[in-house]
Amino acid sequence: MAQKLKIMALGGLDEIGKNLYVYEYGKDILVIDCGMGFPDENMYGIDTVIPDITYLVQNKDRVRGIVLTHGHEDHIGAMPYVMAKLDCPVYATRLTAGLVRLKLEEHGLAEKVKLVTCSAGDTIRIGSSFECELIHVNHSIADSVAVAVRTPIGTVIHTGDFKIDLTPIEGGVFDFHRFAELGKGGVLALLSDSTNVERPGFSESERHVGESMERLFRGCDKRIIVTTFASNVHRIQQIIDCAARNKRKVGVTGRSMENVLRLAMEEGYLTVPKDVLVDMNHINALPPSRVVIITTGSQGENMSALYRMAFSEHRQVKIGAGDRVIISASAIPGNERTVTRVIDELFFKGAEVIYDRSIDIHVSGHACQQEQKTMMALTMPRFFIPIHGEHRMLCRHAELAQEMGIKANSIVIAGIGEVIEISAKRIAKNGTVPSGRVLVDGASDEGVENVVLRDRQHLAQDGMLVVVMTMSGQDGTMITEPEIITRGFVYVKENPQLMEDMRRVVYESIESCERARISDWAEIKGRVKGQLGGYLYKVTRRSPMILPVIVEV
Repeated sequence: MAQKLKIMALGGLDEIGKNLYVYEYGKDILVIDCGMGFPDENMYGIDTVIPDITYLVQNKDRVRGIVLTHGHEDHIGAMPYVMAKLDCPVYATRLTAGLVRLKLEEHGLAEKVKLVTCSAGDTIRIGSSFECELIHVNHSIADSVAVAVRTPIGTVIHTGDFKIDLTPIEGGVFDFHRFAELGKGGVLALLSDSTNVERPGFSESERHVGESMERLFRGCDKRIIVTTFASNVHRIQQIIDCAARNKRKVGVTGRSMENVLRLAMEEGYLTVPKDVLVDMNHINALPPSRVVIITTGSQGENMSALYRMAFSEHRQVKIGAGDRVIISASAIPGNERTVTRVIDELFFKGAEVIYDRSIDIHVSGHACQQEQKTMMALTMPRFFIPIHGEHRMLCRHAELAQEMGIKANSIVIAGIGEVIEISAKRIAKNGTVPSGRVLVDGASDEGVENVVLRDRQHLAQDGMLVVVMTMSGQDGTMITEPEIITRGFVYVKENPQLMEDMRRVVYESIESCERARISDWAEIKGRVKGQLGGYLYKVTRRSPMILPVIVEV
């Protein structure tokens, strides 16, 4: 009796980012993509969000390999954290492999991980159950591929992020022919990118951005500063070409931008005309009308180069009225507020800021409805699973599949951790595996516990009180007046009566402990915390974090 193919997402469903998909057949596990997510504004101090890979760690002896579809952070960003716990080969196209290698080197894992470089058209044997064929697709980063996963019960196509660009900058058009061949041979299931499913029609070609850039560069006598995703090598190439045609020199700032530029030039993905690139240390010696600066910071990241320019923290670039700033990217969902803040600050500095979508300074790398329909028409899948999108996107993609003739009972919308079981004739959800998110703070890959995050949120919302009580170790009496230290709750000098009332409540709590003959320090601290917290909520409607401290003398 044939076994069932199991597919589960440990990230990438009901969210944008954190893509990690697990295929399981018999004793073999295949992982496709290994991405990170971006912390929201309530995740205080969190640098990165990665998938919970408890299930993979529990079954690490069965994980035969990881295949990466492309080099965006939401598909490779968790690699260092995951590979610190797994031991399996990683397969990626050349640019993707280069970007992963940079990450692994930063974490001291480059020697530990077997990183295998592949090309579109290659077939990779993974375990005894899977053969993975890489198929060229268009996206907003070079070397993007879809994966056709051949299993003992049929072929599954995992699109990764894709669009159909008939006039790409590099790499050739979307491989219609190969997808159609697979469709004729029979496709068991299609897992397809849902990001742009709410947009009708087709996505615009990347070449439109180059045409818009040319109009913005031509005749401009200001210094031009362009921010875009560091990984969008095609966009960077067009910016450099526009600069060269308009006799401008190009400076590059921002760590990730510098790293990607160097890698792309070494690997032949970027062609830079002679003498166009200049060192940022010399950029201010050139006339503004002859300068273009390419920078990171399109998402308003507070450590990025553009952010530091906007808030006058950048060592080499001071923004002013003589600057034209072009934001050649759209905000990732959840980042809108931080992007707006940077744009506002640039306006305050007097800069001309161009960020309007109508000017075609950015096009999406994700398929719109007609491209998604084209993918379904080419592959003709028996079953359909929408992936990579928020829940409304997954639901809309399922509706689109039904419009294309796929029956409702052949479509599954899953959540993170839900197991999808597929046989030759049936698809259904069956059980769950451990899943969720791990919040990474600093260099640790162990994650921040939810209780720690709740404490940080509590501190941010209501502040903190430290109540220091000096007490006798012999009879438990108060020796000095309690000292109350506040942070983020009230300004002491403007609230003397409240401070005095808080000390009174502390005294009353200690006295109640004495009457009840309570001498245990922990119990005394608990009573002080409870009574003071109740009082403060009654008079201020706020609940600061209260930390009672007893100094025994």
